[in-house]
Amino acid sequence: MRVVVIGAGFAGLAAALRLALEGHEVEVLERGERPGGKAEGYRGIPSGPTVLTLPQITRALFERAGAAPPALCPVSPLTTYHYLGGRRFAPERDLEATLAQLDAAEGRAYRRLLEEARALYEGAARTFLLAPPPGLPQLTAYGLRHGLRAHPLSSLERLVRPAGPYLSPFFLRFATYMGANPYRAPAILHNIAWVELGLGVWHPQGGFSALACALEALCRAHGVTFRYGAAVGSLETAGGRVEAAYLQKGGRVRAEAFVAACDRAFTHWLLGRPFPEEPLGTSGFALQLDLEEDLGLSHHLLFSGDYRAEWAELERRGVALDPTIYLHTEGQRGFALVNAAARPVPDREEYARHLLGLLRARLPLPVREWRALAPQDYALTGHRGALYGPAPHGLLGALRPGWQLSGLSNLRQVGGTVHPGGGVPLALLSGWNGAGQLAGLAYDDLGAGEEP
Repeated sequence: MRVVVIGAGFAGLAAALRLALEGHEVEVLERGERPGGKAEGYRGIPSGPTVLTLPQITRALFERAGAAPPALCPVSPLTTYHYLGGRRFAPERDLEATLAQLDAAEGRAYRRLLEEARALYEGAARTFLLAPPPGLPQLTAYGLRHGLRAHPLSSLERLVRPAGPYLSPFFLRFATYMGANPYRAPAILHNIAWVELGLGVWHPQGGFSALACALEALCRAHGVTFRYGAAVGSLETAGGRVEAAYLQKGGRVRAEAFVAACDRAFTHWLLGRPFPEEPLGTSGFALQLDLEEDLGLSHHLLFSGDYRAEWAELERRGVALDPTIYLHTEGQRGFALVNAAARPVPDREEYARHLLGLLRARLPLPVREWRALAPQDYALTGHRGALYGPAPHGLLGALRPGWQLSGLSNLRQVGGTVHPGGGVPLALLSGWNGAGQLAGLAYDDLGAGEEP
């Protein structure tokens, strides 16, 4: 059949590849000028993901298509954490090297919480990550087998609080990977810590833009066509099916089936459907940096003076004046990111200069030029700028909708705002299997259950 994929982010690329490998005629419509979605960046400077987890998923995509996987370099130390007062903590891939940086009490707390994260991940993965969207039978089975072990009535903050003033914020911040306020997140989100600390992180050679381009080239090699600068304005429906996509610049694109690889809210608007307003996860405020020197590949996180107060101020004002700053450098390119609420920042240039001053006060950075990205910029790819969709707060907050939209048999929704969630590996799984469901194929976890 002829299939149109809307969006050339990682979910759209995976969807297009799987459909092409099954012999379908696939065309990708992308509003931007390059593949990669949020990872495309600006003038080659990253503005989205900076490290890759679950690398076996990425490798499997290329192997399924008969191509050599791209070079993925293991990262160690994972990130260097900087605390006010001068303390640093740089977790390594080797556990003993990590524990050597901690005192005896901290080491015991770290081991305990790492094992807790592993148990939560291994208990939840085959229901919530590495399987089709769960229905009531799957949720019931999980609840009976693992529910009490997952601390259903506890918060993440309560779970990690005994680790002390340094390790508590360290473990809390992993919930921000799903757009959560860590002080409102459920305890189950502690499983994210295992993915990074236990399974490790990698960096694609050339960055995520290069990885997106490699996936696009693989798609093209299997017959996929791409149309850039082709923003879709609406979708035409009839008889419970999508018939065509209308482009904003004019033109009607017909197909037998469609995959929407964009924010779920955007798909509702293209269909003329109301989208329910719900509490949104966090957005970001970023500084894209041109550096005067080659600083190599590094990852730093500069904690604020009071992590709890930072999040209270963020919810109240939209941004914090003393925020925790994540810094990624890659050669002469840099990317600094802080959490922000999913609403516009009116004084973006003033706040950007404030952030740059905080950054320079703690790390001597040779910045030649910078550009600010506010939530209103991220709103081009996510509803109101929310990077991961709805806020994953509460007992069922981490659940994401499935791939099928009610009443439309030939449309599938994929990407970070639906099952299994945000981040590059999960977006790849979503695109691959959402498209597979559309084509009547069996679920394929792309080897994610194997060791990296």
